[in-house]
Amino acid sequence: MSSKTKLGRGCSRVGCRSHATMTLTYVYAESTAVVGPLATFSEPHAYDLCVMHGERLKVPHGWSVIKQELSLHEQGPSEDDLMAIADAVREVALIESPDEVKSVSESQQSQVGRRGHLRAIPS
Repeated sequence: MSSKTKLGRGCSRVGCRSHATMTLTYVYAESTAVVGPLATFSEPHAYDLCVMHGERLKVPHGWSVIKQELSLHEQGPSEDDLMAIADAVREVALIESPDEVKSVSESQQSQVGRRGHLRAIPS
């Protein structure tokens, strides 16, 4: 097992063997680069960067950079993030009709479900 595998994901920059600590994504429609904490999962259109490459980040002329400061004490989603997810799930549940929910739960009770970007895993 390589040291990169033991430590987590490595920096996306070619030739860099450092541990990734942040994730870079681009919002092309707004000409913006967003640098934040390391994403939970590796995304195909995002770049994981080490501290050095994150600090040296250069963007095209006219673009802006949004950097979220990294906190060593806070890892994983914050309480606000979790509440936002819970509110979104409640909102979707209220929109569905009771007949729809009943038929889905009866037919897929023991199956692993996937709806959009959310996954339901049976316990």
